[in-house]
Order: sequence, then C-alpha cells, then structure tokens
Amino acid sequence: MRFKKSIISLVVASIVLTGCASTNKGKGAAIGAVAGAVLGKSTSNHKNKRAVWGAAIGAIAGAAIGDYMDQQEQEFRQELSGSGIDVVREGDNLRLIMPANITFATGQAYISSGFYATLDDIARVLNKYEKTLLSIEGHTDSQGGVAFNQNLSEQRAASVKQYLTNQAILANRLQTVGYGKSRPIADNATANGRALNRRVEIQIIPKQG
Repeated sequence: MRFKKSIISLVVASIVLTGCASTNKGKGAAIGAVAGAVLGKSTSNHKNKRAVWGAAIGAIAGAAIGDYMDQQEQEFRQELSGSGIDVVREGDNLRLIMPANITFATGQAYISSGFYATLDDIARVLNKYEKTLLSIEGHTDSQGGVAFNQNLSEQRAASVKQYLTNQAILANRLQTVGYGKSRPIADNATANGRALNRRVEIQIIPKQG
C-alpha cells in the first residue's frame, strides 16, 4: 500500500510541476515518466535499463516497420559500401558488424581517427531514422584474461556510444553491453579468426507502436 501511495503522490506532484505546460499531452508525458520511474524500481536492473532505453522515442506502426527498415538498410548499404562494415538483416532488425582492425588499435578502447568519417556516415543515417533503438555490443578474441577482455569490450562499446552521442544521436536510444570473448563468430585458433572476433556490433531495432 505504501508503494502505491508513493506512486500516487509522485503523479500528483508531477501534475503540479507541469502546471505551466501548454497542453494535456505535456502533462501526460510528465506523469508517465514519473510513474514509470517509480514502477521501474520494483523490477530487476535489466528491466530498469530496458524501461529507460527508448524513452520518449517515437514508435513505428506495425504495418510500416518493414518498409521503414528496408529504406534504412538500403541507405546503410550505400553509405557503408567499401567501408569494411557488414550490414546484416535479421528479420526487422539490422546489425552493423564493425571489425576492430578498422575501428580500434590492438588492445585499446579509443576509436582510430581513420574511422571517424565512417562513424559520421553511420550517425547520418541513424539521425534520419530516429524511430529505432541501438544496442552497441563489444566483443574480443580469446587472447588474454576473462576480466581484461570483458572490460575492453565494455570500453569499446562505450567509446562508440560516446562518439554517436557527439553526433546528435539521442543517448536514450542507446545502450551498451560488453560480451568479452564469450561470443566468437570465427575460429580463435587462427589470426584471421581472431581478427573477426575483435569487433563492435550495433544492433538496430525498430521501436514498435
């Protein structure tokens, strides 16, 4: 009961604080944000992150998702042709696979300056198609310890996120995760395989309305 009363109190407070809003729509958004934040405390940390991820981002009507993502895919393929980045379609989602040999120096989490222009191209398309959520995922090869690789994968994902936010991508469209060496896509026994495993991926997910 106390939890429910707290929610009611916060919602009432939000109405007062938004009294200067010009429309009921603005008040509704403020109330929803407060109530959502309070209710989120009763869930796991993962669910909390999911609730914040994509807040205030416009949604796509179900029937329009396919066309929306088709157009975005085509633009990515045009912008990134010859860049070394793979554009992969996964149902209604897109995945950009960026190998570390063109993005980061070995063992480092700072973005190579030669990759800035390509990230600018990515940001240009992402800003045009704003009704999507972005999961930036860092990966490493099997060389080195578990803790080192986990930390490196997280730092690389965070570096890409920071660069994209500097290019006007809204931060609440973005989430980052590091997988360390747990998700190889090639054989770590070879140099070529390890090079493929050292990567950052951006999963692009339409926000459905």
